[in-house]
Amino acid sequence: MSPAVADRVELTVGPAVHGGHCVGRIGGQVVFVRHALPGERVVAEITEVRRGYLRADAVAVLDASPDRVVPPCRYAGPGGCGGCDLQHVTPAAQREWKAAVVRDQLQRLAGLGAEELAGLAVRVEALPGGPLGWRSRVRYAVDAAGRAGLRKHRSHQVVPVERCLIAHPAIQELAVLSPSGRRWRRADAVETVASTGGDVAVREVSAGRGRIVQGPAMVREVAAGREWVVPVDAFWQVHPAAADTLVAAVLELLDPRVGESAWDLYAGAGLFAAALAGRVGPDGRVTMVESARQGVAAARRNLRDLPQVEIVPGSVESALDRGRLRGPVDLVVLDPPRAGAGRRVVGALTGTGARAVAYVACDPAAFARDVRFFRDAGWRLARLRCYDLFPMTQHVECVGLLAPG
Repeated sequence: MSPAVADRVELTVGPAVHGGHCVGRIGGQVVFVRHALPGERVVAEITEVRRGYLRADAVAVLDASPDRVVPPCRYAGPGGCGGCDLQHVTPAAQREWKAAVVRDQLQRLAGLGAEELAGLAVRVEALPGGPLGWRSRVRYAVDAAGRAGLRKHRSHQVVPVERCLIAHPAIQELAVLSPSGRRWRRADAVETVASTGGDVAVREVSAGRGRIVQGPAMVREVAAGREWVVPVDAFWQVHPAAADTLVAAVLELLDPRVGESAWDLYAGAGLFAAALAGRVGPDGRVTMVESARQGVAAARRNLRDLPQVEIVPGSVESALDRGRLRGPVDLVVLDPPRAGAGRRVVGALTGTGARAVAYVACDPAAFARDVRFFRDAGWRLARLRCYDLFPMTQHVECVGLLAPG
């Protein structure tokens, strides 16, 4: 008989796969198991039955991996908060877990062979600061009693927490969570920020509308040798070292030259545009495209001293369709949302005559799918850097260099 939800089974789990799981089998049926490690023998409780596969949580470990540790947070693990996938894994093994997932996605979805993968030497690099206390932006959900907390994995249920250990220390000190006695009676969510410029802010959200309840509405961020002023609810990298790390990787891979032209697509506040402008100089040209009004406004505010930067509001697709992106172009920075850029955008870029594209990716599956589109157009993934921007979670950031083959 097929297992049902809440059934418990013993199994040995196999390799880590995209999504924070290890994959196992029960009678030939695929099971995606959370809270396990490759090679472990576990008791798994079925949490979801889908056509063709099952989901499960490891609720007991019979034969433990040497890479297993006791999670530092009491809310990690089955039944707890869904934010951290890998607190039961040593930091070094977390990075190897993520590197294995990147290799798997590039092999299966991008079609890279063993020799190509070996040439890329995929590894995930740690950022300074350690695995805890790094998250500078935390959005807490609010339950029916007005308590702020975090949602369970694949659930709308809120787990009220006393402290989130991956949150920035300044956020942990805020009187937001239940030990303070604070109740958010009218809020659906509470957003907290601790910026690299030293600002701390709290914003409550109700029915999609936000209100600042503590700190400034605009916060300062320091990155790429500049100070940025951005709204509390605007996009910014959540690891304090992420912005500088990604800028350094993009500049290293692209090696911009004085006088070149560049595009910064899905540009946000213009972080990469500013870095590129500094390299191509006043005789070069940088065109950035951003669809979010807050991002466009932030770019106009923060890049006023860079006349070689042109800001194009709107989607990347519409900018390409309407001729707002004018060639020729030498370099492209592509930093799409989690779903990736897609065949249409990739196809347009491969026809521009650009000598290189730096692809900044927060999802290895979407990245691999887009690498396949580049390869179909005769381009190649020439270099790859991967970073652990999100310790204790399954997420990994990749920066790939795509070049004509």
